[in-house]
Amino acid sequence: MERVGETSDRRIRRVVIAGGGSAGWMTAAALVNAFRGGARIDLVESEEIGIVGVGEATIPPIKIFNQSLGIDENAFLAATQGTFKLGIEFVDWTRLRHRYFHPFGQFGADFDVVPLHHYWLKLRNLGDATPFEEYSMAWAAAKRARFDRPAQDRRRIQSTFDYAYHFDASLYARYLRAYSEARGVVRHEGRINEILRSGEGGFLTALRLDDGRLIEGDFFIDCTGFRGLLIEGALQSGYDDWTDWLPCDRAVAMPCAHEDPGRLDPFTRSTARKAGWQWRIPLQHRVGNGYVYCSAYISDDEAAGTLRANLEGPALGEPRFLRFTTGKRKKFWNRNCVAIGLAAGFLEPLESTAIHLIQAGVTRLLALFPDRDFAPIVAEEYNRATALEYERVRDFIILHYHANHRDDAPLWRQCAGMSIPQTLQYKLDHFRSFGRPVATGFELFQNPSWLAVMIGQEIMPERCDPLVDLRAREDAARLMAGLLRVSAEAAEAMPTHRTFIAANCPASQ
Repeated sequence: MERVGETSDRRIRRVVIAGGGSAGWMTAAALVNAFRGGARIDLVESEEIGIVGVGEATIPPIKIFNQSLGIDENAFLAATQGTFKLGIEFVDWTRLRHRYFHPFGQFGADFDVVPLHHYWLKLRNLGDATPFEEYSMAWAAAKRARFDRPAQDRRRIQSTFDYAYHFDASLYARYLRAYSEARGVVRHEGRINEILRSGEGGFLTALRLDDGRLIEGDFFIDCTGFRGLLIEGALQSGYDDWTDWLPCDRAVAMPCAHEDPGRLDPFTRSTARKAGWQWRIPLQHRVGNGYVYCSAYISDDEAAGTLRANLEGPALGEPRFLRFTTGKRKKFWNRNCVAIGLAAGFLEPLESTAIHLIQAGVTRLLALFPDRDFAPIVAEEYNRATALEYERVRDFIILHYHANHRDDAPLWRQCAGMSIPQTLQYKLDHFRSFGRPVATGFELFQNPSWLAVMIGQEIMPERCDPLVDLRAREDAARLMAGLLRVSAEAAEAMPTHRTFIAANCPASQ
């Protein structure tokens, strides 16, 4: 019998990352930080190809990723023209001239065993017209364009919100490239001309570049974007197309100057248009804008015209177009190759999940890192967990489209009337019955997020939780009014977002 330490060395000795951008360099940074010199990491990218680089908004887990690398938050934000993000404002999604806010963090502060939103529902039924988002500390600060880091004392209302970032994705990739190369990652400039595979088993063995160089490896990570050169081009892993649920298939991006340089909103804005939706992402030096649209209802030229007509300031570049098919790979991990980022799948950036799905893929890869035997059960678990995450995020995005009350454009009528996944229907049925958000195991978007969108898009329960009426001694109206008051006072005491950035993380360029 072999004992531990007596087996042949099956360690992965060389990892090859195909592609740069946010996906490639986030992967490289995480791996080199984890390996600590135990394996060689090569990254191949071409300056000629460039990167997509339009996804500049994130969600709170990005803080964990950066912290795991030992990255200083202020230095990172200064290097990437970054700003803070307290949530997303949705305009015209429910119906025209309507808006709501998806905050990061919780709503109010729970003062009872019954969740706060049930007391809000009861007060609403009694005629109180206060919007649900008003009970969010994140919104109290966001609407005033104010920001401060959350308090650590859980007894304070300032501890109830969370935050993420806006940043320039190309600058983030550059920042992580410097981090990775300083720790030993070897970058190769060039295009991939050929993917070599073993005769037995079809495992990848090397990448041949256009100048003839051969980059050999034991394990390959595909970060080549929509092309999926390794995971699809070489390994033909298959793709699940979700266009029937999420029909947008194009995007056009164009940055512009700030309308009011003195005000810097700490939130993303998503405005529904006739054939899709427009994003607004405020950075220190500019505003990122884009229009995600369905080509069945609008041409590329019309989409670009709509975006240009709705810029708040002078355009700072020409329109950049993207084409995509919403969905995911049937296999994210195939043989000795794992796809990360757009090579793994695409979900439109409505809830700023693109960077997170890269982060989650890399984190899961490290948790299931293989040896050179590549036991099938490891890839099976990676594929199972990753597919589940994509499907749950997909359902959350579908909710925004399906739960609309617009009748002014074909896209919105189509989405309101379409069949939806049973997993989403189950959630909606529970909420419509008793106002209870339900989850099956861990989900990226927790109850506050589901509440924000369902209530924001006017999915109202038929009744409140029965416990609300049983707990008659709770003076809900007084307590809820108190939450509004202390939230407003706390927000007014914060510095403006622009002032906070100037004092802590101003960009030098």
